[in-house]
Amino acid sequence: MASKTQFLSISISLALVAFLFFITVSADPDMLQDLCVADLSSGIKVNGFPCKDAANVTSLDFFSQGIANPGLTNNTFGALVTGANVMTIPGLNTLGVSLARIDYAPGGLNPPHTHPRATEVVYVLEGTLDVGFLTTANKLIAQSLKKGDVFAFPKGLVHFQKNNGRVPASVIAAFNSQLPGTQSLGATLFGSTPPVPDSILAQAFQTSPGTVKHIKTKFQPKK
Repeated sequence: MASKTQFLSISISLALVAFLFFITVSADPDMLQDLCVADLSSGIKVNGFPCKDAANVTSLDFFSQGIANPGLTNNTFGALVTGANVMTIPGLNTLGVSLARIDYAPGGLNPPHTHPRATEVVYVLEGTLDVGFLTTANKLIAQSLKKGDVFAFPKGLVHFQKNNGRVPASVIAAFNSQLPGTQSLGATLFGSTPPVPDSILAQAFQTSPGTVKHIKTKFQPKK
């Protein structure tokens, strides 16, 4: 027969297990946006967007033709991302999914970037691509893709896509977030507002402040 001490020990253990289970299943949900500063005077508390009155919902809230056609790739990198997320399909709010179409001119590059809120899976519609991502151990995982191929980029990891072919390429990208967010490394570090101090970037990249200033001119907003 168990002593009082054994009974107390078992009770404490069960209480601890119950507590750990509670904090596990009641963890905060993933963020759906970069920042969510509390408006302490508002009665609305959401992570994402407030809900539209159900009486005003129509089929158009769940519909888009935005990625039906190729995007224009006559830009600096020769690539264009066209999103089909909650900003263009309001019905995706709270559903945790979205799509994008990415078009690449010959030689076009979707430069190294991250999606802080989503894993990405791409399906090649046309052309060929060289793609890859970097692990936190600085290992490059790379692959050459052709029409019909699928490749996954884990959430939050730096990745890229490059069209080394002689003809245009395109993919459909799927995300497990209604608004995955994108941080392009070059634009983020060298084109921020206000700017990251030259001395910090020079030390981080082991170069001179003059070189940093030159690189920053490449990422200034187009006038």
